[in-house]
Amino acid sequence: MERTQGATLALYGAAALAEIAGCFAFWAWIRLDRSAWLAVPGVASLCLFAWLLTRADAEFAGRAYAAYGGVYIAASLLWLWLVEGARPDRWDAAGALICLGGAALILAGPRGG
Repeated sequence: MERTQGATLALYGAAALAEIAGCFAFWAWIRLDRSAWLAVPGVASLCLFAWLLTRADAEFAGRAYAAYGGVYIAASLLWLWLVEGARPDRWDAAGALICLGGAALILAGPRGG
């Protein structure tokens, strides 16, 4: 089942949100001295992340993960801004754009037979 590029990017966006939320649950527990019970939804969120990546329309897992990496970086900077209240600077934005360009190249690049 082939997805459109927009659907694939939406899937990667959902996976990024699940991964970042899961990792942040552990960050909050260990680094911000919050309840260890945060590990429970954190693990559930990380499981959702892994499942979502299996839905990616890619012939090989490594290619799906590589393309996802650019989306993850951009989503992490959005998390930084929207959840943690620290606005990304121009270097963050430039780095994210470079990574998204790489992800687009991986997703849309012609494949030789």
